[in-house]
Amino acid sequence: MYETVIYASDPRAAARFYVDLLGLRPVEEPDDLSAAFRLPDGNMLLVFNPERASKPGRPAPSHGALGAGHVAFAVRRGQIDDFEATLRENGVEIEKDLRRDQGRSLYFRDPAGNSVELVDGDIWPSP
Repeated sequence: MYETVIYASDPRAAARFYVDLLGLRPVEEPDDLSAAFRLPDGNMLLVFNPERASKPGRPAPSHGALGAGHVAFAVRRGQIDDFEATLRENGVEIEKDLRRDQGRSLYFRDPAGNSVELVDGDIWPSP
């Protein structure tokens, strides 16, 4: 996977959330259309305003989605507790804290209502 897109009516607010609380690195200033982040593994997370992104005539083909999306970020072993503390200190509600033998998942919402998951470990069983 090279890039993942989630949608938010206010990409600037979403960008502040991802920078301030998760430490993501923007590749350019967010605007009314989008925000773009380079992830530690080199892949991209894009946040688009669905109304603007779905209009024809843009350099890229039109796209958009309604409703909440989901994105999961792998975190380094042992960092999930620090992220949880930061989220709680900033008033972000933890929706679910799943602990498994292979790892842990922490679920919460971004300002646009997207489901965000932090994963510590390998939660998908190997075939």
